[in-house]
Amino acid sequence: MTNLLARFYRKLFADSIPLPMTTTKKKTKDNQSFFSNAWIVLHDSFNGFLDDRCLKLSAALAYYTIFSLAPLLVLIISLTSIFFGQEAIQGQIFGQINGLVGNEAAKQIQDMIKSVGLSGKTSTALIIGIVTLVLGATSIFVEIQDSVNLIWRVKPKPKKGWVKILKDRLLSSSLVVSLGFLLLVSLIINGLVLALSSTLTRYLPGLGVYVISAFNFLISTGVVTVLFGVIFKVLPDAKIDWKDVRGGAIFTALLFMLGRYLIGLYIETTSTSSTYGAAGSLIVILTWIYYTAAILYFGAEFTQAYANHFGIKIEPADYAVYVEQTERERDVATIPTQKKVEQANK
Repeated sequence: MTNLLARFYRKLFADSIPLPMTTTKKKTKDNQSFFSNAWIVLHDSFNGFLDDRCLKLSAALAYYTIFSLAPLLVLIISLTSIFFGQEAIQGQIFGQINGLVGNEAAKQIQDMIKSVGLSGKTSTALIIGIVTLVLGATSIFVEIQDSVNLIWRVKPKPKKGWVKILKDRLLSSSLVVSLGFLLLVSLIINGLVLALSSTLTRYLPGLGVYVISAFNFLISTGVVTVLFGVIFKVLPDAKIDWKDVRGGAIFTALLFMLGRYLIGLYIETTSTSSTYGAAGSLIVILTWIYYTAAILYFGAEFTQAYANHFGIKIEPADYAVYVEQTERERDVATIPTQKKVEQANK
């Protein structure tokens, strides 16, 4: 009787109630699968970073940024000073720049902004100045768009030439506005944190400083994550799911926060500014932008690999197409020599 009940129990519940050993094995297998997929994503990201020559793309972006940095900062300061005082905005921006590239390079950027400021005796000169400023500020985003398109193997259809140019400039202008908005948000949150700092220090005398530092880190990481997310979602001529954008943006933001510290440490220890004399400040700015661009493009490679393995594969937009790269090796013996070509033409 006992054997019959046992058989009936196994028959009825074996499929619905897994054994503890089976569950443990399944969880272990899932964990192994997750870590193996994570390793594959990182492996594909590194290979793509090398195959797409992202360091060369980073050098090109650093060159473009030198000419676009001053117009970009002028537009951001002009937009955000509508809500806050211009001196407060400039102090916040140059304080951040000073912390990133040092005092001398920050002064160099200040001088660049002063020379690019809007001015004009007539309305025509003012309009020309505004157009030139917008074109200069948006060039950096157009370059980022082309590079991410190359990484993701998409490009716009040739027939959409002028429409594509106008669309790119409008998108880049919207990103400038987004940068201004993110700056406003960070200013407001930083103000709230500073207002609470005295209270935290009073109630948590030993931990107040660490809590404030943690808040500042979270704020900076959140702002950078949103910025990278907008870049990956809006700029490329591709369709990508927001979940995949979120994963790639968070990874890139954390990598950027780590890289920012390491780049600053590298600039300090190598004495880059003193080595190049009068051009030292410019070299420091170029170095910082170069490595930051490399982080951005590695993040784009990671986002693509993450979407391929954990999400939905990136597809070209409706006005774009895939780009396929093929390599073909030919035997040298089969290639006609110049003499044979001349004889064939006679």
